[in-house]
Parts: sequence; structure tokens; C-alpha cells
Amino acid sequence: MKYVILVPVYNDRESLKLLIENINHEIKDLNSEISLVVINDASSQQIIDDYPNIENIHSIEIINMKENRGHARCIASGLKYIYEKKEFDYVIPMDGDGEDRPEEIKNFIELSKEVGDRSIVGERVKRSENMIFKLCYQFHKFLTLAFTGQSIKFGNFTCLSKATVKKMLDEKSTWNSFSGSLKKIEKDLISSPSIRGKRYSGPSQMSFFKLLKHSLSIISVFRKTVLIRSALFIVFYILLIKSNASIVTSLPLVLLLIMIYSISSLALRENIEEFNNSLTNILDIDKIK
Repeated sequence: MKYVILVPVYNDRESLKLLIENINHEIKDLNSEISLVVINDASSQQIIDDYPNIENIHSIEIINMKENRGHARCIASGLKYIYEKKEFDYVIPMDGDGEDRPEEIKNFIELSKEVGDRSIVGERVKRSENMIFKLCYQFHKFLTLAFTGQSIKFGNFTCLSKATVKKMLDEKSTWNSFSGSLKKIEKDLISSPSIRGKRYSGPSQMSFFKLLKHSLSIISVFRKTVLIRSALFIVFYILLIKSNASIVTSLPLVLLLIMIYSISSLALRENIEEFNNSLTNILDIDKIK
């Protein structure tokens, strides 16, 4: 079977080199054709390096984009490129900073050979970040569950069948939220336990506000459910406080309306025309192997 690993990168040359070396090491005993497609999201620094240890990787392409469009759109463009330009059975998107561990790739590959055409997600069972980030992440999960009724315990690190990739390319929300889109289109995902690794280099780029935006992007995928839940909450809450209304008791309603506005604004990013034309943003392609 043929697998393509998809890695979005922005200004992380050292981490990318380590990732490629570790992937090469981890796949050495796997009886599968494994290629690597790196999407360089218009990095402001050179990301290509010398890669002496790549003998187990079938091919490596670095797709250099003209404009920086962000992590989610970088992955979406990569999926489109792979679907249109590569021969594959599965795509494995993963972050390039080491937090998605290369040693878990073999778990995906072994499981994919047992489950047929179903897709697999790396269900996060343990994280390596500090306590503050872990608390923020729990808030992110709670927020998503409260607004959508969906429990999303995975990120980009997945193993997508060709059929799933096709569905994601037809779904406009993929342009805005990878995990939200995947949860929306696939109801029968297989979970594989995944432990978050430590970054190869430098501090995490994920702040609380970026995590909040990530949450709202996921929530925007399920906005019909959000509107129904929000309307029911507003009616119930008004009935609850009508005899004791004040500025303080009205604050939850104000915060909810702000959230709804933010979710609606993020939903406008779901542009299927931009998604369909995303490969026009390719500047050039470096074929390393």
C-alpha cells in the first residue's frame, strides 16, 4: 500500500530536518511505500536542509507557497495537491514540530491494513505541555462539546483513506478547520491512542488566544447545532433571571452573543472557490528525492 505523509511547515527548518530523519528511522521495517509532501507556508526563512538519512522514504517533495494562508489552509492545500498529483491509498497529516510522534506512524499503517477503507485518528491520551496549557486545552474541549455536542479528541495527526480525502475536498469547512471537517463528514472513525511528544526546537506557537480561535473554528463547522443550542439557552436563561435581571446577570447573554458573532465571522472563511483554486498559490516545488 502507498502512504503519503503530509507536513505543513512555517519557519521551522531544524524541526523539519529532525522530523524527516526520525520518520526515515521509524519506517525502516514497514513493508509499504511511504512518501513525504511538505507544504512550506511561505516561510520567511530557508527551510530546505541537507537530508543524509532518507533511504527508507520513497520520495520527498517540498511545495513552496506564494502566500502564507495559515495552518488549516496549508493542510487543505496539501490534501488537494496529493489527491490530484500523487498515487496513494492513505494520507497521514502530521505537524512538523515533533509533537506528532513519528514512532506512531507504524501504528496507523498496521491498523489501516485491518480496517479497510475507514480512516483513523490519533486520539490524544497524554500531553507533554505544562499544566497551564493542559488546563487551556481542557477548556477548549469543554467549549467545543458544550456548543456542538461533539467530543473531538484528535488534531491533525490522522490516517485518511482516499475516500475520506475526496469527501474533505468536497467539504468547504476543510478550508477553515481540519478536525471539525473530518468529524462532520466521517461518523465511523477508528481511534488509535496517541501521546503528544515534545517540540524538537523552540517554544510552542500555540497561545491561549490561538487555541480559542481554533475552538471557535471547529465550532463554526457545526453552526446550525450551535444556533439551536444557543437559542434554547437564551430562552431558558431569560426565564430564569427575569425576576432578578441586572447588568451582572445579563453578562452570560452578552458573552454568548459575542461568541455567536465570532463563530459567524469564522464561518465566512469557508470559501469553496478559494479552496478549489488553492493550488494556484504554489510558487515552485523542490523535489528532494
